[in-house]
Amino acid sequence: MSETGLTIRDYLETDYPELMNLWVITDMGRPDRGDDNNTILRSVSMGGMLLVMTADNQHIIGSSWITFDGRRMHLHHFAIHPSHQGTGLSKPLLKASLAFVKEKGYQVKLEVHQTNQKAINLYKNAGFRYLGDYDVYIIRDTGLINS
Repeated sequence: MSETGLTIRDYLETDYPELMNLWVITDMGRPDRGDDNNTILRSVSMGGMLLVMTADNQHIIGSSWITFDGRRMHLHHFAIHPSHQGTGLSKPLLKASLAFVKEKGYQVKLEVHQTNQKAINLYKNAGFRYLGDYDVYIIRDTGLINS
């Protein structure tokens, strides 16, 4: 997709340093949380997709990572660079993401912080519905698992 200098395309391995910069400044991810290039490539090979948005085919200003667990798609690491937030760029990025989901034919799920009202409104307007009062838990360091 390209319009007025905006491009949405598949992730390339060479995008990783700039993508990680975007994720760090938007607090979407970090390598120590498992967001490394190998994980990205593995998730794509398992049926997912990572989209990047660039301005004038240069700098990455947005991302949308869609993973597949064999049952449903998960939309995460959806980010717009702070210098481009509030300009409507999230809409075409979400549209491209959901086109991929629709093509695959699976449900799509996401998590959003309860205080992020702009994102909540974006997702609701795209057809997402609130799932319920769930708390989310995670073990990041598998060495801490009691077996």
